[in-house]
Amino acid sequence: MTVLDHSSVEACVEAICQKGCLQVRRDIVALQSGDDLPEARGLGPSERAQLLRELKDIMAVYGDACRLD
Repeated sequence: MTVLDHSSVEACVEAICQKGCLQVRRDIVALQSGDDLPEARGLGPSERAQLLRELKDIMAVYGDACRLD
């Protein structure tokens, strides 16, 4: 059984969200494609999956709209 490091995942979420709405959407697509993100280096597969879920949940609030930074 894998133990998730929630603090690492949360740190990644915060770092990615600092890049702005449009870039977060691009990063979600990259994660879904299996690409590496600098912020996600060192995360295991379960943590990467959690990161992706959290980013999707955050972006769901915005729907199809995105604020431009």
